[in-house]
Amino acid sequence: MRRPLLLMALAVTLAAGCAPPQASNNQQQSGGGETTGELKVWLFQEANNTPKETVVAEAKREFEASHAGVTVNVEYLPVDGRANRFNGAFNDRNSSPDVAEFGNTDLAGYIASNGFADVSGDLAGWAEGKDLAPTVLDTAKINGKTYGIPWFTGTRALYYRTDVFTELRINPPKTLTELADTARAIRKAKPDLYGIATGGKYVYAALPYVWAHGGDVATRDGDKWTAGVTSAASREGLRRYAELINDDICPPAACAQLTGSQSVAAFAAGKAGMVIGGDFNRKAIEAGTAKGKYAVIPLPGKEIGAIAPPFAGGNLLGVFRASKKYSLSMEFSKLLAGKKYQRKMYQAMGNLPTFTDVQSELAGADPTLAAFVASVKAGAKFVPASPAWTKIDAANIIPTAIQQIATRAQSVEAATDAAAAEMNKAFGG
Repeated sequence: MRRPLLLMALAVTLAAGCAPPQASNNQQQSGGGETTGELKVWLFQEANNTPKETVVAEAKREFEASHAGVTVNVEYLPVDGRANRFNGAFNDRNSSPDVAEFGNTDLAGYIASNGFADVSGDLAGWAEGKDLAPTVLDTAKINGKTYGIPWFTGTRALYYRTDVFTELRINPPKTLTELADTARAIRKAKPDLYGIATGGKYVYAALPYVWAHGGDVATRDGDKWTAGVTSAASREGLRRYAELINDDICPPAACAQLTGSQSVAAFAAGKAGMVIGGDFNRKAIEAGTAKGKYAVIPLPGKEIGAIAPPFAGGNLLGVFRASKKYSLSMEFSKLLAGKKYQRKMYQAMGNLPTFTDVQSELAGADPTLAAFVASVKAGAKFVPASPAWTKIDAANIIPTAIQQIATRAQSVEAATDAAAAEMNKAFGG
């Protein structure tokens, strides 16, 4: 499941009509468990799965060579059928794997389902674990416990057309206010281009605006989550983002319904001067008309020198609680999610590693990657670690508010009040 599929997976889970199953029969093994036999691994199938299969096959051979009597069987799950497979595995330990890849936005729901083992102790004693990026590692935690190893992270930065900026003699923006002004200048000088391609349904482009202005999606008090979109800071962030969806930048008629992938596609096709895009979008942009005519910088913050906090997406490798081979499962997870194979996954697929030293090493040889690494190091943020986020995201509550603000169908206050009411219902308030 690559980063754009994180949202799809959430929608699939909701569409399946399944509340988190309570897998009370999945008791975490108290000891190391079995040390021979079949080790079942579930990974997500990519659009082009060959590079991933090649790297994983190498790790499988290495692991089997050092573990006599162990056979690693890897199954690649189609995203569309993923919800049923996981829910079934949580309820029936005989159908569950030992190790599984899953999106960090799914973590809260899976832990509510009692599906994955707490690996905090093993991670604390893992030598390589000390180099995991703290903000990325936080995405694997619920209530202070860690339930997986971050396998790769996905973050976003600002792509801009170097040829357009050179022609118009403009500089990359240093603040979010400058970004809007720059986008207006591009649109005015080149009416056939969006100043920045961004949309009402692009939540992970909007959230950095909220965070940069000091707001948040939700706040937590003990075990209770409450919507945070009605705070003055959150409202200002959403208002500033919605300003981009305007006739003088990205017209609402075309952009109010744009998703993240559609925004990136517009930039790749040469239809925009800028876009907020992920490290995982580079191949798509390289395949478009913008190839060789762009650069990437961190999305600027509210003040000069600041970086708007990006969303820390990505996938984890976790051990099913039902596994009878806990120690073997952890050893394989550490191998596949360790530095050696994260480097190989980056070379094969472009996955951004989760270790700070590996990130720095790769960024030193790749100026484009450097912008994403700098964004992560500046302090990435995450969505509420609550099972309710699945419902909130799938119901398009925040995108609806953005669209209402951008199209002036409602004021910022009215739109966020309505969003907060729906969010709090989902949170159980």
